Amino acid sequence: MDEYSRFVDWDKMDSSLQSQDVKELTCLELPELKQLARQGYWAKNHSLRAKVYHKLLSNIPCRTVTPDANVYRDIVVKIVGKRSGSSLPLPEFVDDSLVPTYCLNAEGIGAVRKIILCIANQFPDISFCPALPSVVALLLHYSKDEAECFEQVCRILACNDPSKRLIDQTFLAFESSCMTFGDLANKYCQAAHKLMVAVSEDVLEVYSDWQRWLFGELPMVYIARVFDVLLVEGYKVLYRVALALLKFFRKVRAGQPMKSDSIQQDIRVFVRDIAKSVPPEKLLEKAFAVRLLSRKEIQLLQMANEKALQQKGITVKQKRQNVHLAVHAENFKSGIVSVKEMRDIWSWIPERFALCQPLLLFTTSEHGCSLSRFYSHSEGHEPTLLLIKTTAKEVCGAYLSTDWSERRRGGSTLSFFGTGECFVFRLKPEVERYEWVIIKHPELAKPGSETENHTSPSSSTLSSSSAPSHSSDHLSPFLSARHFKLPSQTASMFMAGSSECIIIGGGDGQALYLDADLNHGRTSHCNTFNNQPLCSESFQISLLEVWGFLD
Repeated sequence: MDEYSRFVDWDKMDSSLQSQDVKELTCLELPELKQLARQGYWAKNHSLRAKVYHKLLSNIPCRTVTPDANVYRDIVVKIVGKRSGSSLPLPEFVDDSLVPTYCLNAEGIGAVRKIILCIANQFPDISFCPALPSVVALLLHYSKDEAECFEQVCRILACNDPSKRLIDQTFLAFESSCMTFGDLANKYCQAAHKLMVAVSEDVLEVYSDWQRWLFGELPMVYIARVFDVLLVEGYKVLYRVALALLKFFRKVRAGQPMKSDSIQQDIRVFVRDIAKSVPPEKLLEKAFAVRLLSRKEIQLLQMANEKALQQKGITVKQKRQNVHLAVHAENFKSGIVSVKEMRDIWSWIPERFALCQPLLLFTTSEHGCSLSRFYSHSEGHEPTLLLIKTTAKEVCGAYLSTDWSERRRGGSTLSFFGTGECFVFRLKPEVERYEWVIIKHPELAKPGSETENHTSPSSSTLSSSSAPSHSSDHLSPFLSARHFKLPSQTASMFMAGSSECIIIGGGDGQALYLDADLNHGRTSHCNTFNNQPLCSESFQISLLEVWGFLD
């Protein structure tokens, strides 16, 4: 037995992890560490992993006054007294019913509660930290005593480098992370997200479990591999692994019957029993196969979602139905879509706007077929939702991220604006959402001539580049650049409007054009991805509605 075995029940562990020979780790350069962590270099040796954790945690930049092992020795008797560790109540900021044991022995199980109570004493600003029991239980495996484990966890909590954020410590951060995960699932796990929308009554409730999948249900061998990479690469690793879990759940359960009242529990059981279907290496391989997901995009989404929650006054834990919107049948009336269809659309929009209720701004049945009235009723609202019903009973629409008043910045020239959050969709005859908004045929604006783009005149698309960059730190055009004071070249352009027409870019080569009298429209379709067209190539508009988002 090595010096890090005090709290481990080796009868429940793979004994090979203690004795397998692996070379000492001499490299501390980030690129090499990332590669070694992903490969599981120190995963096969218990003692080596303990030493690596100690080095990595010692290098975390922390607040000037960070509790250490000596503080724990000074306060533990005063806080715990003579009470048994296993009977200690936990603070309110953790879930007492979800404390993983991770093959700890009886002493280790009691030590988890003692350490958490002492952390609560030293970190009064922590208001919500459901991941903490898992982190403490895991690090006890790789600590010589309780005091050392306490110090290591304190360094994680006291980290003062935003780029090295490791776990959420407030309800605001946690709730916005759930919203951010929903945004990412919507974008990077479209098939799985579509399944969640189809089988669950509240998809946001399902996604609120994403951290529980990692820090509650994943077996110890898996969460240890995730933690290896987390300490090196930071918080984005958690999103990647959770997205991979969602992808694997959809793949394994495809074709099997699922009920809305059990989907949340079904995912928990799948993650808990993941060893039956997915080895740790495959899970991490899938996690790092998610392309174009950058730390910058996650940070901006987190900021936007936190801001939305703060504006709603949601900063402490409360009943979820007060946090998330379901489109209410008694308050919703549309001449184009049903309540169920509007709820489906609501599942596609960015999470921060799911806090809002739909507000009808413009309808041709009431305001007439006038583009100027369309603009006057839509301006001042951001984002907006456009719904169109054709005389052929087709229903399509677009989510538009930017205020239509932005069209004026080009003067009399047709100018492009908007962000990559824009998308177009079809509801009838079949439901289809078109990803990655790019206009392939700007000549739609003026048949027979090229449309001018005063921002990027040489570009044939409305994005800031003709193809997405594969650089890991490239900013996806997922958020409004002006919200975060980003340079203009990082913004992507997906909407265009003038007194003569409206053009909206759609993903997979779709583009929608509406003329000035709002009676006629046409589409352009590129068959690159073999998707069905948005609607008929040329169509007559039966009814058009514009919806805003009411805070």
